Amino acid sequence: MNEDIIKGKLKQLTGNIKAKWGELTDDDLALVEGKRDILIGKLQEKYGLTKEKAEQQIKELEESL
Repeated sequence: MNEDIIKGKLKQLTGNIKAKWGELTDDDLALVEGKRDILIGKLQEKYGLTKEKAEQQIKELEESL
């Protein structure tokens, strides 16, 4: 996969995250970039999700790309 494709997929994922979890700010997303465990923690903090539910929702979002 070339760099342009990876950047495009990252933009898609970021857009999908913003659409699904609107309470996450650009700063939140910058903080969690590439760090799945921090994203899970942010989802737990802002949406009251369990770790398992947050992981499941992220996996579903990734699979939709």
